[in-house]
Amino acid sequence: MDTFNALLKEFSYWSEAARIPLRIGIILVVSWIALSLSQKLIPMLRKQLQERTDDPEQLKRLETLGRVFRYIAAVLITLISGMLVLAELGVSIAPILASAGVIGIAIGFGAQSLIKDYFNGFFLLLEDQVRQDDVVEVAGKGGLVEEVTLRYIRLRDYEGNVHFIPNGVITTVTNRSRSFAYAVINIGIAYRENVEEVFEVMREVAAGMRQDETLGPLILEDIDIAGVDDWADSAVVIRCRFKVQVLQQWTVRRAFLLRMKKEFDRRGIEIPFPHLTLYPGQAKDGSAPPLHILNQG
Repeated sequence: MDTFNALLKEFSYWSEAARIPLRIGIILVVSWIALSLSQKLIPMLRKQLQERTDDPEQLKRLETLGRVFRYIAAVLITLISGMLVLAELGVSIAPILASAGVIGIAIGFGAQSLIKDYFNGFFLLLEDQVRQDDVVEVAGKGGLVEEVTLRYIRLRDYEGNVHFIPNGVITTVTNRSRSFAYAVINIGIAYRENVEEVFEVMREVAAGMRQDETLGPLILEDIDIAGVDDWADSAVVIRCRFKVQVLQQWTVRRAFLLRMKKEFDRRGIEIPFPHLTLYPGQAKDGSAPPLHILNQG
């Protein structure tokens, strides 16, 4: 009888030992399935939501949130799976969690910047301040947003340089990709030119741009001429602006300046350049030597 009980206990031991790898295998398989589903279901949900809207701003926001949710889902599933596997191996999770809490407090004092990165990143996404494919200026750097995470923002500037900016250092976000933009342009003319005539030329050039097949769709409203903005050293500065589609302000500005240059040349309107007029003084009898003009350019 004792031998039978011993054999039964040994069989129970090995039977339990055999179940542990089986349960761990099941946990790993379920985790793999959950990861696969999260990586497929979240993009499917994002696509369904994108099909219901034509707003490009909303499309970019859904794209950004989809990437963040996939990352969060992967971290949570991996963390839970790891704790379940440790429990199956006989490792008590409670002391680990308690130790993690104490260690987390200690690390927190040394990793405040990291915590701040995640905290700021959460609110950047929650408040919809920045999205993937936006053109923004943050922390003194500007460029196209290639990636937004809870940890950092990755920008690529006009020269192709890539900047990784931690969210914790971001205090102000200048977003140039929301709803519409203004192409603000300053036009300098010589003091002797007729300002009203220049206004008319600007309106004609702007009207021609709106009729252009390529530039017309980029411009949302007629030109807004603010008027004479400054009396500079060598020019009367006229300011105007176009309301344009997002990220098209530079295209419209360059096209307008090019066409204005050609029109000014055709009409003989002077585009000023810096120059100095030297006055050598006047004699007591009223006579004076001729004036000499030195051009600087």
